[in-house]
Amino acid sequence: MIGFIGTGNMASAMIGGIIKSGLYPPSQIIVSDASENALNRLAENHPGIVKAKNNIETTQRATMLILSVKPHIYEPVLREIREEISQETLIITIAAGVTIKKVEELLQRPLKVIRTMPNTPALVGMAMTALCPNKKVTEEELQQVKELFSSFGKAELLPESQINAFTSLCGSSPAWIFMAIEALADGAVLQGIPRDKAYPMVAQAVAGSAKMVLDSGEHPAVLKDRVCSPGGTTIEAVAQLEKDGLRASLIEAVRVCTAKADRLSGD
Repeated sequence: MIGFIGTGNMASAMIGGIIKSGLYPPSQIIVSDASENALNRLAENHPGIVKAKNNIETTQRATMLILSVKPHIYEPVLREIREEISQETLIITIAAGVTIKKVEELLQRPLKVIRTMPNTPALVGMAMTALCPNKKVTEEELQQVKELFSSFGKAELLPESQINAFTSLCGSSPAWIFMAIEALADGAVLQGIPRDKAYPMVAQAVAGSAKMVLDSGEHPAVLKDRVCSPGGTTIEAVAQLEKDGLRASLIEAVRVCTAKADRLSGD
C-alpha cells in the first residue's frame, strides 16, 4: 500500500497521476492530513481512496511512505511516526532542501530513505522526477520506486549533490513556463486574438516544441535555427529577446532557485 502524509498540491498531483496510470487503484492508496477538509476533497476527487485516522495509521499500513508535507513540517512529523516505521518500509521524501542525512538523523535508526523531487505535471502524466536513495535501499526497491514515479512521467537517478539544481531545473521551472505562456498570450491579445483562443494556442505551441526536443534528439539551437528564416519575422523577435536578456534571466532564475534550495539544505 502507498501512504501519503500530507495532501497538498504535489501529493494531489502525484495521486491523480498514479490513479490515472492504473498502476495502483485508489483502494491501495492511504492518506492522512491535519486538515479534514483536504482529506475530504481528495476523497471526493478519487472515490475509494483510504482516509487514515492519523499519520500513525498511514505509517503502519504503508509499504511505501511518501512524506508530502512542507519542509518545515518534516521534523515534527518524523518525530511523531518514527517508532511506527517498519524496517522494510520505503520512506520517500519530496521536499526541497530536506537532505537524506537530515531525515536519517531524525529517524534515529537506519531505515530505507529515497529522496525525490517530482513536479506538478504529474497530474497530466508528464512529471519529471529525480531519485536519490540511501545505502539501505536495494536495487530492486529502487526500481520499484522508479516504476511508481514513472507511472506519471519520467524518473531519473541523480546524485544528491545535484538535487538542488534539479529542483530549480524541473521542480520550479513549470511556474516560469506558465508565466511565459501567460505573457505570450497577452501579446496575442494585444494583437487582437481572443484570450480564450490565445491560451490553448500558445500552450499547444509550447507542448509541440518540447516534444520536438524530446523526440528529435537534436540540440535546441538547431531546432531554433530552422524556424529563423533570413531577414524574417522570427529572427527579428529572437534579436529582441536577446536584447532584453531572456537567456540571462532564465539562467539567473536557475541560479537563485538553486541557491535558495542550498540554504534550505544547510549547504
